[in-house]
Amino acid sequence: MDKVQRFWREFCRLNNKKGIEFKDAFQFGASADWLANLVVEGKKTATTSGFEFYELENEAIPQAGEYYIVLNSQEEPVAVIRIESVEVVPMNEVTEDFALAEGVGDYHFWWDAHEQFFTKLLKDYHKEFLPNMLVVCERFKKVYPRN
Repeated sequence: MDKVQRFWREFCRLNNKKGIEFKDAFQFGASADWLANLVVEGKKTATTSGFEFYELENEAIPQAGEYYIVLNSQEEPVAVIRIESVEVVPMNEVTEDFALAEGVGDYHFWWDAHEQFFTKLLKDYHKEFLPNMLVVCERFKKVYPRN
């Protein structure tokens, strides 16, 4: 059994969760360790991803109630999160409140970091970043480990 499955089973055992599965295990963005630590510390309770990437990769967007496992840069599980809400909006309509919930700094830092990240990813598809590109805004709660 791999680390991710052991981590999930431990979460389920300690929280009396039976018959539920996690949707995926993933790393956050370009700074996986820093962002994973923010989740573990409870400082990061939201994330933004490009809607277009879900379409290009033929993946469903996350849904409220789903569980995910956050990985660090070494692919080790560090937290279980539960999606609280999901909204698709143009990036230039993301609120400051939401950006601050990402725990990475002020609104301008959030904007610049996401613009750079999306610009780089979009180049792989021969597409350009647009300020009104649709983004998936997820709010989540860290449910394991408890601090």
